[in-house]
Amino acid sequence: MPLPIATVTPVTAPLTGRVTLPGSKSVTNRALLVAGLARGTSRLTGILRSDDTKYMMAALRAMGVKITEVDDTTVEVHGTGTLSPAAEPLFLGNAGTATRFLTAAVALVNGETIVTGDEHMQKRPIEPLLDTLRAMGVDATSETGCPPVIVRGTGAFHSGDIEVSGKLSSQYISAIMMLAAMGDGETCITIGGGQIGAVGYLHITAAVMRAFGATVEFPTANTIVVQPGGYTATAYPVEPDASAATYLWAMEKLTGGNIDIGIAPDGMNQPDAKAYDMITAFPHMPSVINGSQMQDAIPTLAVLAAFNETPVRFTGIENLRVKECDRIEAVHAGLTAIRADLATVEGDDLVVQGDPSLAGQISDCLIDSYADHRIAMSFALAALMVHGVRIEDPYCVNKTFPSYWDVLRGLGVSVDITQP
Repeated sequence: MPLPIATVTPVTAPLTGRVTLPGSKSVTNRALLVAGLARGTSRLTGILRSDDTKYMMAALRAMGVKITEVDDTTVEVHGTGTLSPAAEPLFLGNAGTATRFLTAAVALVNGETIVTGDEHMQKRPIEPLLDTLRAMGVDATSETGCPPVIVRGTGAFHSGDIEVSGKLSSQYISAIMMLAAMGDGETCITIGGGQIGAVGYLHITAAVMRAFGATVEFPTANTIVVQPGGYTATAYPVEPDASAATYLWAMEKLTGGNIDIGIAPDGMNQPDAKAYDMITAFPHMPSVINGSQMQDAIPTLAVLAAFNETPVRFTGIENLRVKECDRIEAVHAGLTAIRADLATVEGDDLVVQGDPSLAGQISDCLIDSYADHRIAMSFALAALMVHGVRIEDPYCVNKTFPSYWDVLRGLGVSVDITQP
């Protein structure tokens, strides 16, 4: 079936204005799950309303958690400290955080739970998480190594020591961390290989857990210790999304504008806020950027780098291959669609050939977003500067930033979305 196409008219003046960012997806889905496992009523403010968080709320409701929607950014979550068996499989679309977090959490259900998603999610690997759960005594299986997953829970979780690979997605480790607080004793998680790449996301998980009364410590670089005791309901504010902020910061630099997002980068705890330093260096970005600690910001930085004065090599980004799509290949494909020599892939590194003269040129190309919100939003940056760049499946931004195209329009950008 043909998909909608977004055509963005390049701008001729600096973009200025004020933008209200959506809440952080990473924090919202962690807070929803922990509040659902807590005893009592929690009030979450500033949450993100998107496809991913809607799937998480629907799954929690299916397992007996009452969620009252107060307004567009506020919910009250009424938890009992337990999860009940769901009558149907938990369908989570292409929501990676929800799928991975719940695959671990449903070990607390006394009965069988099926965790599944759409055609894209059913291609995303989850076997390493299942291996870890099985090592912890959880009955978890998958025929393909991807969703759907079957977890046969016992209503309890038995704690202990567990070693996990440092090559795993940080979401797998976060899933184990949040489950561990519900155990019957101390859980010590040792990360094989010394450390995990996206360690900042583990500290986000720990911060949310602590806000709900859990005790989490990082005694060494490769050890996480979680104490038992579960979670206690609380009022919790979700901070704005740093990944979403990267698009606005990049628009500022590309157009010489001034966009007020209401929060400074150092006011955000999310790893992607580190991308601010790379963005403000434009058009003299570093020749090598290690993306391991700001993975969701890499598509933004890579598209920005296309207009940099010198080439930029992105390293430490191998985990981008198992996101909503293979983001290394998706960004490479998009950049080379704009100009054939604009980027190369070397192993798991992405090399972008910067060229300031690219701005103002014409490139009649259709960018395949691969149904990936970050690809669509990042290539909108290129479309601001290069004539003829169009983006396929633009509504995939609903995953984390449903108002994205309206935000661009509010800044004075002409965005035309045509239906097939």
